[in-house]
Amino acid sequence: MSGAGARGPRGGASRGGAPRGGAPRARISAARLVAYDVLRDVEERDAYANLALSARIGDAGLAARDAALATELAAGALRWRGRYDRIIELAAERPIDRIDPRTRNVLRLGVHQLLGMRTASHAAVNESVELQRRVANASAAGFVNGVLRAIGRETDAAWDARIDAEARTADDALAARSSHPGWVLRALRDALRAEGRADELEALLGADNDAPRVSLALLPGAGIEPEEVAAREESLAVVGPSPIGLELSGGDPARAIARSGAAHGFARVQDQGSQLAALALARAREAAAGERWLDLCAGPGGKTAVLGAEALAAGARLRANEVSAHRAELVRRSVTGVAEAVEVVSHDGREAAAFGGDDARFDRILVDAPCSGLGALRRRPEARWRKRPADLPELTALQGELLDAAVAHLAPGGLLAYVTCSPHLAETRVAVERLRRRRPALEELDARAVLQGIARGPLDLPEGPGAAQLWPHRHGTDAMFIALLTRAA
Repeated sequence: MSGAGARGPRGGASRGGAPRGGAPRARISAARLVAYDVLRDVEERDAYANLALSARIGDAGLAARDAALATELAAGALRWRGRYDRIIELAAERPIDRIDPRTRNVLRLGVHQLLGMRTASHAAVNESVELQRRVANASAAGFVNGVLRAIGRETDAAWDARIDAEARTADDALAARSSHPGWVLRALRDALRAEGRADELEALLGADNDAPRVSLALLPGAGIEPEEVAAREESLAVVGPSPIGLELSGGDPARAIARSGAAHGFARVQDQGSQLAALALARAREAAAGERWLDLCAGPGGKTAVLGAEALAAGARLRANEVSAHRAELVRRSVTGVAEAVEVVSHDGREAAAFGGDDARFDRILVDAPCSGLGALRRRPEARWRKRPADLPELTALQGELLDAAVAHLAPGGLLAYVTCSPHLAETRVAVERLRRRRPALEELDARAVLQGIARGPLDLPEGPGAAQLWPHRHGTDAMFIALLTRAA
C-alpha cells in the first residue's frame, strides 16, 4: 500500500476487500473507518466535526448502533486530543509532531478505546493496527502496536501521575490532563476569577469534556406547552433554565420533534443558553405592536427563530441579517414557522445595507457577534485545537465595529443585547466597557435580573447588577455571555 493509504471514491478510507493480487485484508469495523475519516476531515480540511460525522455516517450507511460508536470514537478522540497526545508522547518517547499525521489519528482513536471507552485491550490494539495498515503507512503498524500496548498496560490514574510528574508547571499539567490548550485554561480561570469563583476551574474543565445532552426549544406559539410535550413524549423532559426548553434523554431528536405535538417549525434543537440570550432581549421589557427588531449576525438562525416567535406574538417585525449567503439560507429555513414576522437579508453587518439604510432605526437589536466560541467546547470538541490567542485581536475589533454600527441604528430608548458564546474577558466585559467609553449615551441594564425573571428557576449568578455569564458546569448551558444596554431617549 502506498504511504498515502488507499482512498475510496469520496476521499475516505477505502472499504474494499483486498488489493489487486494480494491476500484479503483483515476486517475493520465501518464505525472505526468513519471515525478515522472524520478526524482526517477535521485536521486536513478544517471540517466541523458534527457536519463531517453526519456526512460520513450517511455515506457509509451505518445502522444506529454503529453510528453511535463512530460518534463516540470521533468526538471522544477530538475532545481528549490534548491528553491523548501527551500520553502518546510519553509512551512513544517522541514529540507528537514527529509522528505522521495519519498515524497520530490512528493512535488517538486507539487510545480513546483503551482509556475512554474501556474497549478490550486486544480488540483496540488489533483494530488500530489493521486501521494503520489500511489508511496510513503500513510499515508503521508495529509502532502503533507497541505504543498502544504500552498505553494499555497503565491505568488512567497512572498516566495522569506521569503527566503531572513530567510537566514544567502546574498549569501545563492541568492543561494536559484536562485536554485544554494552556491559553484557553488561563482565559477560563480569568473569567471565573472575575466572578470570585476561580476555584470552579476544574469543574468547568470537566464539564467541557462531558458530552452534552441535547436540548430543544419549543417556540412561543407552538400550540402546546413544554409540560404537555414531556407528558406525551417520554424521551423529553422539562429540564434546564430556559422556560421554552426541553431536554432529550436519548434517541433521535428529529423523531422526538415529530412526536412532540408542536406546530411545524416551532420545535428545534437549540442550547438553552442560546434560548435565554434571545429571550433576554425579547422579554427585558414588554414589547409593543409595531416595534422593529434586528438580529444583526443571524446565522445559522436559532436565536432568530426565538426572536421571530416573540415578535410574531407581540405584533413586531424582525429583520435578520447574515453576512454569508449560505448561512442566510439556513436562517430562512430556521424561521419557517414564524416567517410572516421575519425578513432575512444578507449584508456585512458593519454596512448601512444590513440595516436597510443610513436612517433606519430599530427598537431592539441583537448583536450575537462572531467570537472565539470558547463557550461551546462541549458541543464543538475540535474548536479548542483551532483557535489561537492571535485570533483574538481580529475578533474583538470586529465585535467592536459591529456594536458601533448597531448603536448608530438603535432608536432612542431602544434595547441592545450583546451576546457571545465565549467567556473570554476580552470578548465580554472588556468589550462592553470599551463600547460604553465610546458611546457614553448608552446605559447598561441589569441582565442578571432580567434572566432571573425569565428563567424556569433561580439561576446561580453573582450578586449585584450587571451582565450575565452562563456556564456549562453551573447552568448546564454553553458559556453564553449576555449584556443588555439602552440608548438614552
